[in-house]
Amino acid sequence: MNWPGIIEAYRQFLPVSDKTPVVTLEEGGTPLLPAPRLAAHIGAEIDLYLKYEGVNPTGSFKDRGMTLAISKAKEEGAEKVICASTGNTSASAAAYSVRGGMKAYVLIPKGKISLGKLAQALMHRATILEVAGNFDEALSLVTEVSKTYPITLVNSINPFRLQGQKTAAFEVCDRLSEAPTHHFLPVGNAGNITAYWMGYKEYLKNGKISHLPKMMGFQAAGAAPIVLGKVVAEPKTIASAIRIGNPAGWKTAQEAALESQGKIDMVTDEEIIAAYRLIAELEGVFCEPASAAGVAGVIKLHQQGYFKKNDQVVCTLTGHGLKDADFCLKTSAKEKETGIVKDKKDLLQALGF
Repeated sequence: MNWPGIIEAYRQFLPVSDKTPVVTLEEGGTPLLPAPRLAAHIGAEIDLYLKYEGVNPTGSFKDRGMTLAISKAKEEGAEKVICASTGNTSASAAAYSVRGGMKAYVLIPKGKISLGKLAQALMHRATILEVAGNFDEALSLVTEVSKTYPITLVNSINPFRLQGQKTAAFEVCDRLSEAPTHHFLPVGNAGNITAYWMGYKEYLKNGKISHLPKMMGFQAAGAAPIVLGKVVAEPKTIASAIRIGNPAGWKTAQEAALESQGKIDMVTDEEIIAAYRLIAELEGVFCEPASAAGVAGVIKLHQQGYFKKNDQVVCTLTGHGLKDADFCLKTSAKEKETGIVKDKKDLLQALGF
């Protein structure tokens, strides 16, 4: 049977009816990949898995929430949608609004979006508007406008977004036949950790699993308002997808961590980059830098002796590495230039023969 997208796959758990026009690109159904080489490399005796959301239609987990947000907007007769974005939301909103016959408007922080993500929004004919400020200022603007004008906000403060995103937790449990002991995620606007926790609790309530995981969220050190307990006016990190100083989901993320006996912590840019490279070099999975924050968190906590032997640990990789290919090429070029081969002798030497 072909995968039908998350709305049809999990309809019984979602706020849809027969009247809801399903706008889908057949998102979800993403791989849960065992990562034994990565676990062995860091010396952790755990069962480590990577939930690779980069293979969603627009290359990030945002598609799970967007299919539901756009479907419900269409059900309500909306013709226009709007969002603030550091990149992934804009790409997803643009693609799904086109799919649903609507027009998308995207506000981005000026000069703070990767070219890969910007290209997606442009190709889907979204109207791109730059804000002379950061993401938080852009979100404030679109929220204010959507409250008084006939345009639907599709950022994660739209409740249907989190309803769609919770389906990733269902998929993890369906694959493992149980919940893991720990679930690690990057934390930016903090909607995803909230959504996963919602999904796990619903599966427990419905008898699909027997226990709940500890929810482990990791912010970048230069953009860690939840960890620091205060708004970061000018967030700074190479992980653009989580470069947010005042998360909309701040309170619910804290609740998820507290209720699950997990935690929200932070990792440095250096730790994020190291994890980003290890995931690619050891497991063959290319994720965008922000995606690696959860894995960086696993490494950090392992070094502190946090895990028990045979703990089952899932890390969500939120987006594909091609989302931020310019970062990869820029950082790799500093270390090693591409080899030049003039003839067979050069090639054999490069091959080690």
